[in-house]
Amino acid sequence: MKRIIIAASIILALPAGARDLGLGPAGVLAGSNKEELEPITLSAGKPLTDAPYMLTSGTYYELTIMADGTTAQKLTGGDFFRAVWVDSIETESGTIMPTGLNGIAMEDEGEMTIGFIAIIPGRYVLSIPGARGDTQKAVFNIMGQ
Repeated sequence: MKRIIIAASIILALPAGARDLGLGPAGVLAGSNKEELEPITLSAGKPLTDAPYMLTSGTYYELTIMADGTTAQKLTGGDFFRAVWVDSIETESGTIMPTGLNGIAMEDEGEMTIGFIAIIPGRYVLSIPGARGDTQKAVFNIMGQ
């Protein structure tokens, strides 16, 4: 009996990758739970998006933000970033796994992809600081399941 307990303790103490059973991700991180959103475009004088985003709580989303380099722009939206769980931000130079965000900035041409799970139902906005027009906002409506 002691041998079985010791073996089970050793297996459970191994890092997740060392005890991978080859089953892949499950639950909210499963590929069947992922949706790609229309990208946000950061460009001087152009709308960020064509329409509001309609999201479902508990779904994993990937949002690409593309900048054409015509102007350095920021997107802020602390309420949005507190209503979602950000898994990672993929950039051309690497991956960021943040514990919290209030906004992002892009100074040059390029793109980033934010992977997140919508959590708290409500209406949230990512916007360019100081911009007044509705075209300079990306609206996210998160609905409960």
